[in-house]
Amino acid sequence: MNHVGYTGAMAPRRDYSGQTCSLSKTLEIVGERWTLLIVRDAFLGVRRFGDFAAHLGLPRAVLTDRLKSLVAADVLERADDDSTGYRLTEKGLSLWPVLGVLTMWGEQHYAPEGPRSLLTHVADDAPLDPFGRCTSCNQLVDVHDVILSPGPGLAQAPPDADPVSTALMHPHQMLQPLPG
Repeated sequence: MNHVGYTGAMAPRRDYSGQTCSLSKTLEIVGERWTLLIVRDAFLGVRRFGDFAAHLGLPRAVLTDRLKSLVAADVLERADDDSTGYRLTEKGLSLWPVLGVLTMWGEQHYAPEGPRSLLTHVADDAPLDPFGRCTSCNQLVDVHDVILSPGPGLAQAPPDADPVSTALMHPHQMLQPLPG
């Protein structure tokens, strides 16, 4: 089939025109490649542009575009003084249950050596179930009260690892800025 003006490649669409459900709007905001990983890193405590770039290994132009989109959608905000970079807004924080469940699903189905990360409750150091509930006190745990620790499926960080990967080799409270 040869159409006038057809180049053989179609640009990916950023919207789901014709779709009226809330999921389609959500995917317009967080469904592009790299976007959920940027949000994940913000939950891990990544704040600075350079740390996002180094940890994710994505082109700087793509990172710039995704960060601008997340700020425009009120998922992230820029710090006024620019020294602390980006942080999640209340809207962004409300993505935690989704991100937590997706992460635990991946750990269950795609981590043959065991989970790469473990999530525990700050209050009692008990593991979280796949839906974010503490297995000891049965409380639904807010992201501010979650500790992320390296799991048995995570190998040691290589000597040339980026600062984020190196920091995550130690237990870390979610949302707390990573050292660096």
